[in-house]
Amino acid sequence: MDEARLKRLEYAADRIEITDCLTRFSRGMDRFDRELYLSAFWGDAEMAAGPYVGDVVGCWDWAVPMHEAGQIVTHHSLLNQTVDIDGDTAHSECYYIFVGRNRDESLWMAGGRYIDRLERRNGEWKIALRTNIIEWGCLPPPMPIPFADVPGIEKNGVSSRNTDDPSYRRPLVNLREPFNPAG
Repeated sequence: MDEARLKRLEYAADRIEITDCLTRFSRGMDRFDRELYLSAFWGDAEMAAGPYVGDVVGCWDWAVPMHEAGQIVTHHSLLNQTVDIDGDTAHSECYYIFVGRNRDESLWMAGGRYIDRLERRNGEWKIALRTNIIEWGCLPPPMPIPFADVPGIEKNGVSSRNTDDPSYRRPLVNLREPFNPAG
């Protein structure tokens, strides 16, 4: 394999590891999985998110009770991402959309960008500094959850803010009976 191709493969592997790191943060927040959330950050990492500035454990301690009191469900969705890698340091800009279904059934949406400095230590990429640039927010009109009234739809599990969520099941199996609404 030529050197140029090998460098592209190494870059691609680093990008995948960095994307996986950013995803651990989002999934950890939405599932209230502290261990998963913390696995995205170095122990000495700094965070600037909304009014919070400090370490990542303090951010967890501030954000989770706020989301637990305010929302039934949260989604931290990751979108476009750029990554500049220079040795064992990378800078990433990742667009996001946050959606929360509030306890009063209203919706809260916000969007912006996570701007991160990541470091590779002992062969592993994690966030060393995160800043959160919030660029817009809105309260869209709520609608009923689609298909919530289908009998037995909950047999494959329901959304949960802990490791009881169906996404943690191994192996994942279907518990619903075959059914085609078209007949």
